[in-house]
Amino acid sequence: MITVTEASATAGALKRLSDEGVSIWLDDLSRRRITSGNLAELIDTQHVVGVTTNPSIFQAAIGSGEGYEEQLTDLAVRGVTVDEAVRMMTTADVRAAADILRPVYDATGGRDGRVSIEVDPRLAHHTAATIAEARQLAWLVDRPNVMIKIPATKAGLPAITEVIGAGISVNVTLIFSLERYREVMDAYLAGLEKAQAAGLDLSAIHSVASFFVSRVDSEIDKRLTLLGTDEALALKGRAALANARLAYEAYEEVFAGERWLALTGSRANKQRPLWASTGVKDPAYKDTLYVEDLVAPGTVNTMPEATLNATAGHGNIHGDTVTGGYAQARADLAAVERLGISYDEVVQQLEDEGVAKFEVAWQDLLDAVAKSLTGKGVDGE
Repeated sequence: MITVTEASATAGALKRLSDEGVSIWLDDLSRRRITSGNLAELIDTQHVVGVTTNPSIFQAAIGSGEGYEEQLTDLAVRGVTVDEAVRMMTTADVRAAADILRPVYDATGGRDGRVSIEVDPRLAHHTAATIAEARQLAWLVDRPNVMIKIPATKAGLPAITEVIGAGISVNVTLIFSLERYREVMDAYLAGLEKAQAAGLDLSAIHSVASFFVSRVDSEIDKRLTLLGTDEALALKGRAALANARLAYEAYEEVFAGERWLALTGSRANKQRPLWASTGVKDPAYKDTLYVEDLVAPGTVNTMPEATLNATAGHGNIHGDTVTGGYAQARADLAAVERLGISYDEVVQQLEDEGVAKFEVAWQDLLDAVAKSLTGKGVDGE
């Protein structure tokens, strides 16, 4: 973790990023990060204004056991189920982080200062269960600055509408395709319309749409490398940025349309694009690639700590790097398609893999907690 002195000396690029209209959220959370004061330090010195979590993040944090010993002992004495124990620990962390970020939430009118927690990934293909889980999580955390993460699966779309319609803020996750992103925005608008009809205060409802970046390059680059031609190799590292830039173009279009304008009189909030999976997977690429080349107003960039530190240390933020690149973005994706790499196939594969990876991480977390509870003399089943 960085020190306060280091942070003060290197936060210039992060300030410039923030000044460009990009909200910097940390893609990580743990009990130690909360209790050590590190999260508060990042807010104070590194322009961090939000936190995202996912099953993999909690698996790493709680699986280590660090900082959770006392709560695990209490849970074991109570004889709770493994699922309940995991929910008690994860919601406790999110609640504490939300309290730390509350001043940011108040200062930004609810735009930032947000902490996201995801529904059980095993429910990703079950609409009714996702809705019920989202309501339960919002109740358990009981903080106005929580966002419930719902995956952008086909089953997730109607859940997004219902949860937004109930006045609960949502972070839509695991978006890979432009078509699915448009469906997500449609689901959000339908939710706002539902909330409006119910007489809810639309100004209190916020949402982000988490568009995944680096995984797109990982998969398409792998296929380009297998082709091995000069033309194919020249396209490496370009598909993910092209995909994200065209997503921003779609965002601009939808949130200037008649359907959106009909909601603005009720003080509705735009669903901001959030760049997720911004840690570079290929060491050949600059470690700040998915930060520097995705600067656009009204976006969120959620960064692993390594990417946050890299941006602070040597990031080169030089204005909007998205809105002028739509034609080139279309050309890059078209060039990939001409080589026989199916965009539709890739993005569907990534969605399926994303859900599966989170399910595995969640099961690993359940197994680790079950072992801890049993080790304390209580059957965690």
